[in-house]
Amino acid sequence: MDGTGVIGSDIYLEPFRNYFADRYSKFNSLKQSIIQSEGSLINYTEPFQHRGFSRGVHDGHIGWWFREWLPGAKCVSLFGDFNQWNRHSHPLHAEPFGVFAIFLPDKNGHPAIEHNTKVKIHVETKSGEKFDRIPAWMNYCVQNKELNIYDGVMWNPPDGGYEFKYPRPSRPRALKIYEAHVGIGTEHPKVGSYKEFKSVLEHAKNTGYNTIQLMAIMEHSYYASFGYHVTNFFAPSSRYGTPDELKELLDEAHRLGLTVLMDIVHSHSSSNQNDGISNMDGTDHLYFHAGAKGYHQLWDSKLFNYGDWEVRRFLLSNLRYWIETFQFDGFRFDGITSMLYHHHGIGTGFSGDYHEYFGSQTDEDSVLYLMLANDLLREILPECITIAEDVSGMPTLCRPVHEGGLGFDYRLAMAIPDVWIKLLKEVKDENWGVGHLAFTLSNRRWNEPVITYVESHDQALVGDKTLAFWLMDKDMYTHFSVMSENIPSIQRGVALHKIIRGLTHGMGGEGWLAFMGNEWGHPEWLDFPREGNGWSYHYARRQWNLIRDDLLRYKFLLAFDKALNELENHYGWLSAPPAYVSRKHEDDKLIAFERANLLFVFNFHPFKSFADYRIGVEHAGKYRLVLSSDDKRFGGEERVTVGTE
Repeated sequence: MDGTGVIGSDIYLEPFRNYFADRYSKFNSLKQSIIQSEGSLINYTEPFQHRGFSRGVHDGHIGWWFREWLPGAKCVSLFGDFNQWNRHSHPLHAEPFGVFAIFLPDKNGHPAIEHNTKVKIHVETKSGEKFDRIPAWMNYCVQNKELNIYDGVMWNPPDGGYEFKYPRPSRPRALKIYEAHVGIGTEHPKVGSYKEFKSVLEHAKNTGYNTIQLMAIMEHSYYASFGYHVTNFFAPSSRYGTPDELKELLDEAHRLGLTVLMDIVHSHSSSNQNDGISNMDGTDHLYFHAGAKGYHQLWDSKLFNYGDWEVRRFLLSNLRYWIETFQFDGFRFDGITSMLYHHHGIGTGFSGDYHEYFGSQTDEDSVLYLMLANDLLREILPECITIAEDVSGMPTLCRPVHEGGLGFDYRLAMAIPDVWIKLLKEVKDENWGVGHLAFTLSNRRWNEPVITYVESHDQALVGDKTLAFWLMDKDMYTHFSVMSENIPSIQRGVALHKIIRGLTHGMGGEGWLAFMGNEWGHPEWLDFPREGNGWSYHYARRQWNLIRDDLLRYKFLLAFDKALNELENHYGWLSAPPAYVSRKHEDDKLIAFERANLLFVFNFHPFKSFADYRIGVEHAGKYRLVLSSDDKRFGGEERVTVGTE
């Protein structure tokens, strides 16, 4: 293996053979250097073994070891509830490579720092600056409501904490992902909890989804950041409950047979210095690049230095921690376009020219980190699932590391929702080009699976609207009752909602994703409490009551989504080869394609129905209708009947 195996899937990569061979050689050299220095990749990434708090022995005494990497610091001390917040009584001693350490022996058989007590570090820099920080590897952080800052909290239940009861489910044949956010998972105007979220798991399971993707789990001091400005990488967000309650939630998901993915943010970090890891040792380049290179101007956040030994340890250990401690089954890696390129995708368009991906603009350290991350994850959990959020379309992203790829299982098909939203905003539906739709939905790299979707959380954020609201807007407030007149905008909107999702599900990829509530046409948009909206939770929730009301049309959209997932379970088109498009007729506004021994036909025409319509098929014979979006149970007119040949 020399890293050029990726060329076997795409002969147009041949001019870059030397690039791939060199990239793979550097990956192997990096991995071997870790093994030689640390003993193994597993030793290198042992959570809390090298940094943070760990139980251990010193001079025959059992107690807490605490280590923090702070090469820019002059002296460091540990303080908190355990020493009455005395910043000077427990200084750390310096160890090699910028590490500071202290051992705290147990007292009368009890840990010196007890469970659920607060702790921080006090840092004095070489320039004389003094400040307090939360340890970078802290496993629980809670907001101090009086000071409006976070404190580190020792989470070490005396009884060992929650014990998992259920095994991980087998890896799904094809992912049907329910993207969700615990905090907005309740219909009430408040922050939802891990315990309350169990009802969302039941809903997802009953609607035919086999995978939950949880957002905003890593602690983030600013709720409105949607969890993408992480402050504490090893701490599950305390807004929703305790670490043990998160474990219980994962266990319940596994009991239901649901795979659970975590939205991991390793592309950047919050610039918040009080609560996060920015400027922890008085420099701007502890975990990050120095100066402008370490700052993302659009996100107002810090950018990791993936070429640093300790930064890689921190991030790789973080991945392992969430897999082993909380039993997550994989990750969606957020924002990796920013990681892959020195320009971070800012002000840059991608034409598809391969030179845009393999050259000086590519951040080699980031690429090697992602290869190492995927390699590690397969070592500790062979069935681990990784998904890349990349808008650039980088080739080889979803090819195995041993072939020279980056090792992801899937990439998000980000162009597809962008096209749908652009059409909804700018073009009347009667003028949509079905050829353009067919091209967009089928235009993906061979042997690099994608997760297709119509809308994720991105499409519903404030300033935008959900698919249903784009289609029907304010008429949903007045005419979404079955008791009211089924006016044209509602009739057309409900029909388009179903066929847009059906077409994308059937043709767009090898996995499917829906954002919580949008599968049944959740109205309006998402907006977290912030100063600009008077700190309101009105749009930071999911109105589950709408699908419980039998007099509202939301039930029709939910029923169709469930039927679509159930049909895929039976025929398996997401794991079948890509669709063969047999007809795309602009005047008739009709798309027909075959996949998984099924014939899919979608009629986008605003007023034309067709009888005796001729469509070519691979296999001659009689075909039986197995699903129609026009069924009455889906709010349609039943112009055709399921079961008809």
